[in-house]
Amino acid sequence: MSHLVFLLEEPSAREMLNGLLPRLLPEYATFRCIVFEGKQDLEKNLVRRMRGYRVPGSRFVVVRDQDSGDCKTIKQNLISLCGEAGRPDVLVRIACREMESWYLGDLAAVEKGLGISKIVKHQRKIKFRAPDYIGSPSVELSRLTGGIYQKVSGSRSIGPFLNLLNRRSHSFGVFVDGIRKLAATDFPEKSGGDE
Repeated sequence: MSHLVFLLEEPSAREMLNGLLPRLLPEYATFRCIVFEGKQDLEKNLVRRMRGYRVPGSRFVVVRDQDSGDCKTIKQNLISLCGEAGRPDVLVRIACREMESWYLGDLAAVEKGLGISKIVKHQRKIKFRAPDYIGSPSVELSRLTGGIYQKVSGSRSIGPFLNLLNRRSHSFGVFVDGIRKLAATDFPEKSGGDE
């Protein structure tokens, strides 16, 4: 059976995906997260890790924060590295600017996950309606939660509550759509049921 392998730049991404993917993937799909020690480590070791991964039928997904870099340049560099590894069919997704943008686009999930109230009322503010444009989403999220949000534990708590239909963060919507499409092509005999 096929399974998806997520190559991630940091542990907080794994924690979020552990809560999100069981709701996003078909029940018969399997996944594994491989965490690197930051974006430089991801880019330096991506080719070697992909070449060394020997589980038959594996499909790869690379997820990286944009931070202050150019999204298109970052994505093209990652696609080139995947091609160098002999895996040109890898799904590459960039979180604009940081994965915390995804959380800022779904303040109801932040409220539920962190167990705090009166955060969701901020969703009406312009910056939280298009959070991919916030300069430092992790700083903004920490400020908004009064310091309660911490990258790893916060991602673990928020991930299970993220609304899969929420499109305030464009990069989150693109990520969700990409995973759904990949799962549908990976598992065609079982896809197409009721949603």
